[in-house]
Amino acid sequence: MNNAASILILIFLAISFIQSGYDKLFYWKDNVDWLKEHFAKTQLKNHVPLALLNILIMELISGILCIVGCIELLINNGRVFGFYGAVFSCVTLIMLLFGQRLAKDYDGARTIVIYFMPAIMAVYWLN
Repeated sequence: MNNAASILILIFLAISFIQSGYDKLFYWKDNVDWLKEHFAKTQLKNHVPLALLNILIMELISGILCIVGCIELLINNGRVFGFYGAVFSCVTLIMLLFGQRLAKDYDGARTIVIYFMPAIMAVYWLN
């Protein structure tokens, strides 16, 4: 299997983003309440629901593209959907990083970097 590492990273990203999207979708109010407090001293304080919706959409697109990318790699060694899944994952993580830095949550920002490293590796491998 030539694409084992790429498939494993795409599965990792898909699980991460689909689960996160699920959490946001089914626990919307809890997430909004927590994030309003988290961003209370930032420019995002009045835009939390819109920002959360934007992140939710990006996470679901990222996760779905990563799943389709895995299937494409397994079926015909195609890399298009996996590549776009990895790119969307990186963009989503950059958006999350921006929010954490804006909120001065440096531990949260550091955690996002841990997810960013395999995502950027997938972009490189699938390019």
